Amino acid sequence: MPKKRTYWLVLTAVAVAVCSALYHGVLEPETWEVTSTRLPAAFDGLRITLLTDLHGKAYGPDYRDLVEAVADQQPDLIAISGDLADERTDRTTLPPLLTGLTNIAPTYFVTGNHEWVRDDTEDLLKEFAALGVTVLRNDYVLLERDGQTIVLAGADDPNAYRDMDTPADLLTRIRAEVPGDPYVALLYHRNNSLSLWSSLQPDLVLAGHGHGGVIRLPLVGGLLGVDRQLFPKDCEGLYTTGRTTLAVSRGLGGVRLFNRPHLPTIVLKRAQP
Repeated sequence: MPKKRTYWLVLTAVAVAVCSALYHGVLEPETWEVTSTRLPAAFDGLRITLLTDLHGKAYGPDYRDLVEAVADQQPDLIAISGDLADERTDRTTLPPLLTGLTNIAPTYFVTGNHEWVRDDTEDLLKEFAALGVTVLRNDYVLLERDGQTIVLAGADDPNAYRDMDTPADLLTRIRAEVPGDPYVALLYHRNNSLSLWSSLQPDLVLAGHGHGGVIRLPLVGGLLGVDRQLFPKDCEGLYTTGRTTLAVSRGLGGVRLFNRPHLPTIVLKRAQP
Protein backbone atom coordinates (compact mmCIF):
# COMPACT_ATOMS: atom_id res chain seq x y z
CA MET A 1 0.00 0.00 0.00
CA PRO A 2 1.45 3.44 -0.89
CA LYS A 3 2.78 5.38 2.07
CA LYS A 4 0.47 8.31 1.39
CA ARG A 5 -2.63 6.10 1.52
CA THR A 6 -1.41 4.42 4.71
CA TYR A 7 -0.88 7.85 6.27
CA TRP A 8 -4.42 8.96 5.48
CA LEU A 9 -5.92 5.69 6.71
CA VAL A 10 -4.07 5.99 10.01
CA LEU A 11 -5.02 9.66 10.33
CA THR A 12 -8.68 8.85 9.65
CA ALA A 13 -8.69 6.02 12.20
CA VAL A 14 -7.14 8.30 14.83
CA ALA A 15 -9.68 11.05 14.06
CA VAL A 16 -12.58 8.59 14.37
CA ALA A 17 -11.23 7.27 17.68
CA VAL A 18 -10.75 10.77 19.10
CA CYS A 19 -14.20 11.95 18.00
CA SER A 20 -15.83 8.84 19.42
CA ALA A 21 -13.95 9.22 22.71
CA LEU A 22 -15.08 12.84 23.03
CA TYR A 23 -18.65 11.88 22.15
CA HIS A 24 -18.55 8.94 24.54
CA GLY A 25 -17.42 11.19 27.38
CA VAL A 26 -20.58 13.31 27.43
CA LEU A 27 -23.40 11.99 29.60
CA GLU A 28 -26.79 12.13 27.94
CA PRO A 29 -29.70 12.50 30.37
CA GLU A 30 -33.13 11.71 28.96
CA THR A 31 -36.66 11.67 30.37
CA TRP A 32 -39.25 9.06 29.42
CA GLU A 33 -42.87 9.06 30.50
CA VAL A 34 -44.50 5.68 31.10
CA THR A 35 -48.28 5.82 31.42
CA SER A 36 -50.60 3.23 32.91
CA THR A 37 -54.18 3.12 34.11
CA ARG A 38 -52.98 0.63 36.75
CA LEU A 39 -50.67 3.08 38.49
CA PRO A 40 -52.08 4.23 41.86
CA ALA A 41 -52.78 7.97 41.89
CA ALA A 42 -50.32 8.56 44.74
CA PHE A 43 -47.44 7.47 42.47
CA ASP A 44 -48.32 9.77 39.57
CA GLY A 45 -45.09 11.62 38.73
CA LEU A 46 -42.71 9.19 40.48
CA ARG A 47 -39.22 9.65 39.02
CA ILE A 48 -36.90 6.64 38.62
CA THR A 49 -33.37 7.30 37.37
CA LEU A 50 -31.89 4.21 35.70
CA LEU A 51 -28.17 3.41 35.81
CA THR A 52 -26.83 0.36 34.04
CA ASP A 53 -23.70 -1.14 32.52
CA LEU A 54 -21.21 1.17 34.19
CA HIS A 55 -18.53 -1.54 34.08
CA GLY A 56 -16.52 0.45 36.63
CA LYS A 57 -16.04 3.44 34.32
CA ALA A 58 -15.10 6.52 36.36
CA TYR A 59 -16.84 9.84 35.85
CA GLY A 60 -14.62 12.37 37.57
CA PRO A 61 -12.87 11.90 40.93
CA ASP A 62 -14.91 9.52 43.10
CA TYR A 63 -17.56 9.41 40.33
CA ARG A 64 -18.44 13.02 41.18
CA ASP A 65 -19.68 13.90 37.68
CA LEU A 66 -22.04 10.93 37.57
CA VAL A 67 -23.41 11.58 41.06
CA GLU A 68 -24.06 15.22 40.17
CA ALA A 69 -25.78 14.21 36.93
CA VAL A 70 -28.06 11.84 38.84
CA ALA A 71 -28.85 14.53 41.42
CA ASP A 72 -29.84 16.89 38.60
CA GLN A 73 -32.56 14.39 37.60
CA GLN A 74 -34.23 14.80 41.03
CA PRO A 75 -35.13 11.10 41.28
CA ASP A 76 -37.50 9.69 43.86
CA LEU A 77 -35.57 6.44 43.57
CA ILE A 78 -32.51 5.16 41.73
CA ALA A 79 -32.48 1.80 39.94
CA ILE A 80 -29.21 0.07 39.02
CA SER A 81 -29.90 -2.80 36.65
CA GLY A 82 -26.59 -4.63 36.69
CA ASP A 83 -23.03 -4.64 35.38
CA LEU A 84 -22.07 -1.86 37.76
CA ALA A 85 -18.82 -3.78 38.27
CA ASP A 86 -17.26 -6.21 35.82
CA GLU A 87 -14.38 -8.61 36.30
CA ARG A 88 -11.81 -5.80 35.85
CA THR A 89 -13.39 -3.33 38.27
CA ASP A 90 -11.55 -2.53 41.50
CA ARG A 91 -14.41 -2.70 43.98
CA THR A 92 -12.62 -0.33 46.39
CA THR A 93 -13.40 2.49 43.95
CA LEU A 94 -17.19 2.03 44.21
CA PRO A 95 -18.11 3.18 47.76
CA PRO A 96 -18.00 6.92 46.92
CA LEU A 97 -20.40 6.33 44.02
CA LEU A 98 -22.86 4.24 46.01
CA THR A 99 -22.72 6.54 49.02
CA GLY A 100 -23.33 9.50 46.74
CA LEU A 101 -26.33 7.82 45.12
CA THR A 102 -27.94 6.71 48.38
CA ASN A 103 -27.61 10.27 49.69
CA ILE A 104 -29.75 11.41 46.74
CA ALA A 105 -32.55 8.84 46.87
CA PRO A 106 -33.27 5.23 47.87
CA THR A 107 -31.11 3.08 45.60
CA TYR A 108 -31.92 -0.45 44.38
CA PHE A 109 -29.65 -2.92 42.59
CA VAL A 110 -29.87 -6.17 40.66
CA THR A 111 -26.97 -8.15 39.23
CA GLY A 112 -25.93 -8.25 35.60
CA ASN A 113 -24.05 -10.98 33.83
CA HIS A 114 -20.64 -9.45 34.59
CA GLU A 115 -21.07 -9.39 38.37
CA TRP A 116 -21.24 -13.18 38.12
CA VAL A 117 -17.96 -13.41 36.22
CA ARG A 118 -16.16 -12.09 39.30
CA ASP A 119 -14.95 -14.47 42.00
CA ASP A 120 -16.07 -12.20 44.87
CA THR A 121 -19.72 -11.70 43.90
CA GLU A 122 -21.25 -12.45 47.29
CA ASP A 123 -18.79 -10.18 49.11
CA LEU A 124 -19.43 -7.44 46.55
CA LEU A 125 -23.19 -7.60 47.09
CA LYS A 126 -22.78 -7.57 50.87
CA GLU A 127 -20.65 -4.45 50.53
CA PHE A 128 -23.31 -2.76 48.38
CA ALA A 129 -25.90 -3.53 51.05
CA ALA A 130 -23.64 -2.20 53.82
CA LEU A 131 -23.39 1.08 51.89
CA GLY A 132 -27.17 1.48 51.98
CA VAL A 133 -28.12 -0.01 48.62
CA THR A 134 -31.09 -2.38 48.59
CA VAL A 135 -29.90 -5.45 46.68
CA LEU A 136 -32.88 -7.32 45.24
CA ARG A 137 -32.05 -11.00 44.85
CA ASN A 138 -35.20 -12.44 43.28
CA ASP A 139 -37.16 -10.48 45.84
CA TYR A 140 -39.38 -7.41 46.17
CA VAL A 141 -40.22 -4.48 48.38
CA LEU A 142 -43.46 -2.56 48.80
CA LEU A 143 -43.35 1.17 48.14
CA GLU A 144 -46.06 3.15 49.91
CA ARG A 145 -47.43 6.65 49.33
CA ASP A 146 -50.54 8.11 50.92
CA GLY A 147 -51.81 4.66 51.81
CA GLN A 148 -51.32 3.28 48.28
CA THR A 149 -48.77 0.65 47.26
CA ILE A 150 -46.74 -0.51 44.28
CA VAL A 151 -44.23 -3.35 44.10
CA LEU A 152 -40.57 -2.84 43.23
CA ALA A 153 -39.00 -6.20 42.40
CA GLY A 154 -35.62 -7.38 41.21
CA ALA A 155 -34.47 -10.59 39.53
CA ASP A 156 -30.88 -11.83 39.41
CA ASP A 157 -29.21 -12.20 36.03
CA PRO A 158 -29.40 -15.70 34.49
CA ASN A 159 -25.61 -15.95 34.94
CA ALA A 160 -26.26 -16.49 38.66
CA TYR A 161 -26.99 -19.82 40.36
CA ARG A 162 -28.77 -22.53 38.39
CA ASP A 163 -31.26 -23.30 41.15
CA MET A 164 -32.32 -19.71 41.77
CA ASP A 165 -35.86 -18.44 41.27
CA THR A 166 -36.80 -17.30 37.79
CA PRO A 167 -38.66 -14.06 36.99
CA ALA A 168 -41.78 -16.23 36.60
CA ASP A 169 -41.28 -17.63 40.12
CA LEU A 170 -40.81 -14.15 41.51
CA LEU A 171 -43.89 -12.67 39.84
CA THR A 172 -46.00 -15.67 40.87
CA ARG A 173 -44.90 -15.17 44.48
CA ILE A 174 -45.70 -11.45 44.36
CA ARG A 175 -49.20 -12.13 43.11
CA ALA A 176 -49.73 -14.74 45.80
CA GLU A 177 -48.41 -12.56 48.65
CA VAL A 178 -49.54 -9.03 47.74
CA PRO A 179 -53.30 -8.46 47.85
CA GLY A 180 -55.13 -7.41 44.72
CA ASP A 181 -53.35 -7.05 41.40
CA PRO A 182 -50.54 -4.63 42.26
CA TYR A 183 -48.57 -2.43 39.88
CA VAL A 184 -45.16 -4.13 39.55
CA ALA A 185 -41.93 -2.45 38.48
CA LEU A 186 -39.14 -4.99 37.93
CA LEU A 187 -35.38 -4.48 37.72
CA TYR A 188 -33.82 -6.99 35.33
CA HIS A 189 -30.50 -6.71 33.53
CA ARG A 190 -31.31 -8.25 30.16
CA ASN A 191 -32.88 -6.15 27.41
CA ASN A 192 -33.54 -9.09 25.06
CA SER A 193 -36.45 -10.29 27.18
CA LEU A 194 -39.55 -8.75 25.61
CA SER A 195 -41.05 -12.12 24.70
CA LEU A 196 -40.71 -13.23 28.34
CA TRP A 197 -42.86 -10.37 29.60
CA SER A 198 -45.69 -11.04 27.13
CA SER A 199 -46.91 -13.83 29.42
CA LEU A 200 -45.67 -12.65 32.84
CA GLN A 201 -46.95 -9.07 32.45
CA PRO A 202 -45.16 -6.90 35.00
CA ASP A 203 -46.12 -3.29 34.41
CA LEU A 204 -42.61 -1.92 33.97
CA VAL A 205 -39.21 -3.56 33.41
CA LEU A 206 -36.00 -1.52 33.82
CA ALA A 207 -33.10 -3.02 31.88
CA GLY A 208 -29.76 -2.48 30.17
CA HIS A 209 -27.25 -5.05 28.84
CA GLY A 210 -27.58 -4.14 25.15
CA HIS A 211 -25.28 -1.08 25.33
CA GLY A 212 -27.51 0.63 22.78
CA GLY A 213 -26.08 -1.57 20.08
CA VAL A 214 -22.42 -0.80 21.06
CA ILE A 215 -21.78 0.91 17.70
CA ARG A 216 -24.45 3.43 16.71
CA LEU A 217 -25.00 5.18 13.39
CA PRO A 218 -27.14 8.26 12.66
CA LEU A 219 -30.66 7.34 11.45
CA VAL A 220 -29.79 3.66 11.94
CA GLY A 221 -29.31 3.28 15.68
CA GLY A 222 -27.58 0.21 17.06
CA LEU A 223 -25.35 -1.52 14.54
CA LEU A 224 -23.64 -4.28 16.52
CA GLY A 225 -25.07 -6.01 19.58
CA VAL A 226 -23.22 -7.30 22.61
CA ASP A 227 -23.63 -10.83 21.21
CA ARG A 228 -22.13 -9.64 17.89
CA GLN A 229 -25.48 -9.67 16.10
CA LEU A 230 -26.16 -6.98 13.50
CA PHE A 231 -28.91 -4.43 14.11
CA PRO A 232 -29.86 -5.73 17.57
CA LYS A 233 -33.45 -5.34 18.72
CA ASP A 234 -34.75 -3.63 21.84
CA CYS A 235 -31.41 -2.08 22.76
CA GLU A 236 -32.46 1.49 23.62
CA GLY A 237 -35.78 3.11 24.44
CA LEU A 238 -39.29 2.01 25.40
CA TYR A 239 -40.94 -1.17 24.12
CA THR A 240 -44.41 -2.49 24.88
CA THR A 241 -45.96 -5.93 24.99
CA GLY A 242 -49.42 -6.27 26.49
CA ARG A 243 -49.47 -4.16 29.63
CA THR A 244 -45.68 -4.29 30.05
CA THR A 245 -43.34 -1.43 29.17
CA LEU A 246 -39.69 -2.43 28.82
CA ALA A 247 -37.38 0.56 29.42
CA VAL A 248 -33.85 -0.06 28.10
CA SER A 249 -30.90 2.23 28.76
CA ARG A 250 -27.85 2.30 26.50
CA GLY A 251 -25.75 2.19 29.66
CA LEU A 252 -22.75 4.13 30.89
CA GLY A 253 -19.57 2.16 30.22
CA GLY A 254 -18.08 -0.68 28.25
CA VAL A 255 -16.93 -0.62 24.64
CA ARG A 256 -18.85 2.05 22.66
CA LEU A 257 -18.55 3.89 19.35
CA PHE A 258 -20.57 7.04 18.64
CA ASN A 259 -22.73 5.98 21.54
CA ARG A 260 -23.10 8.49 24.38
CA PRO A 261 -23.39 7.18 27.94
CA HIS A 262 -27.05 7.21 28.79
CA LEU A 263 -28.85 8.34 31.94
CA PRO A 264 -32.62 7.97 31.44
CA THR A 265 -35.18 8.96 34.06
CA ILE A 266 -38.54 7.21 33.85
CA VAL A 267 -41.49 9.29 35.04
CA LEU A 268 -44.55 7.23 35.96
CA LYS A 269 -47.87 8.77 34.92
CA ARG A 270 -51.35 7.65 35.79
CA ALA A 271 -53.73 7.43 32.85
CA GLN A 272 -57.45 7.71 33.24
CA PRO A 273 -59.19 4.30 33.00
